[in-house]
Amino acid sequence: MPRFFRELFKSVLVGTAIYIVFLIIFYANGVTFTTQELLQEFGESMIFSVIIYMCNAYVFILFMRKFGSNFFKLKILGLGILCNILASAIGIFVSRFILFVLVHDTPVMDFLMGEKLSFYRVSFIISMVVTLLFYAIFYYRYYKEKQVKEQKMIAGTASARFDALKNQLDPHFLFNSLNVLTSLIEEDPHQAQKFTTSLSKVYRYVLEQKNKDLVTVDEELRFARTYVRLLKMRFEESIVFDIPEQSSIPDARIVPLSLQLLLENAVKHNVVTSSKPLRLSDREEGGMMVVHNNIQEKQVVKKRSGVGLQNIKQRYAILSDREVIIEKTASDFSVSLPMLTKQVSAIEIQQNSIEEKRYLKAKEKVEVIKGFYSNLISYVIIIPFLWWLNFRTTEFLWAFFPTISWGFGVVVHGLEAYNRNPLWGKRWEERKIQELMEREDFE
Repeated sequence: MPRFFRELFKSVLVGTAIYIVFLIIFYANGVTFTTQELLQEFGESMIFSVIIYMCNAYVFILFMRKFGSNFFKLKILGLGILCNILASAIGIFVSRFILFVLVHDTPVMDFLMGEKLSFYRVSFIISMVVTLLFYAIFYYRYYKEKQVKEQKMIAGTASARFDALKNQLDPHFLFNSLNVLTSLIEEDPHQAQKFTTSLSKVYRYVLEQKNKDLVTVDEELRFARTYVRLLKMRFEESIVFDIPEQSSIPDARIVPLSLQLLLENAVKHNVVTSSKPLRLSDREEGGMMVVHNNIQEKQVVKKRSGVGLQNIKQRYAILSDREVIIEKTASDFSVSLPMLTKQVSAIEIQQNSIEEKRYLKAKEKVEVIKGFYSNLISYVIIIPFLWWLNFRTTEFLWAFFPTISWGFGVVVHGLEAYNRNPLWGKRWEERKIQELMEREDFE
């Protein structure tokens, strides 16, 4: 029922607005009305407005409930407009039937025999203009809501994807480290013990850093040196590495564990012997951290999953527009990691989405308040003009009707704009919500 009364109120407002427009047009062209004619025209206008509006409104509501967000698809939208055309025609016929048969006592058969399409033209045009205007308003709202939902989905997807990528680091690093430890146990049990102790320290860093989006380059360089020293416990002089002590850009940041993953891949895919030592190096070039190694691929090449390199590329793709550069020749392989000077995180993406949502909500609220002010200013300007026109043309105070009806609309608009409800205040809402939540049979 509340929905019915809201739509009924809107139909009266629309009818009053149309009545005022036509009244101004008639008076501008020198047409005057008596008091009885004004009342009669206003009554007939309300009959047409209420019936035609309610027919179209419930067609629109029915489609929105049935199809939801799919309502604005071309096929369904076309069907909706077609149904509105039919509803307008039925509404006009019912309005004319009520007006002529029930009000003016015209015999039913005389009314039916005298009906012509030309009688429907003006009412139908007005009805379709108002209907299309409502379609435009609701589509604008739908479009804005869709934009907000898309931003939330993008932020949520980015966050989930980033978490999934970071969670790959634990099993990936542990699996490869255990492979090294297994090999070392067979070759040198004493070194295996030292490796286990060092591995615990390294893994502590992995646990500490894996949940971070970016870390300083200096932190990664220190960890890379520790990790290479760990590898040297097994390979000894078979690995030669050159890693700088610190970055030339103190605030520069990179994806955590990226250097370790690249060093790990180099060992995994290349022959590492004393006769063919693997040479690893890190260096800065043009704002990039370049990880380089010589290529001496193993003869037996297992199927490569590419988890480490793909992980780094995807994480950078989420965090920055700068891309990871991979270069490979017959003898060398290098990966260039962008050194970021501004930290951008998945959390910040979510925060930006929340801020954007708050901004859009605030903007929507401002638009409602602006609409109320526009309505109020229009009322203050037009109503005095209507009263002036009223006193200049007739003694009947017809301006009283738009003053009251429009004034009531302005009051309701203001209450809505400032979240004031004299019947159901905020305390009543809170009490009712609490009451429903405490009910055991409420679902």
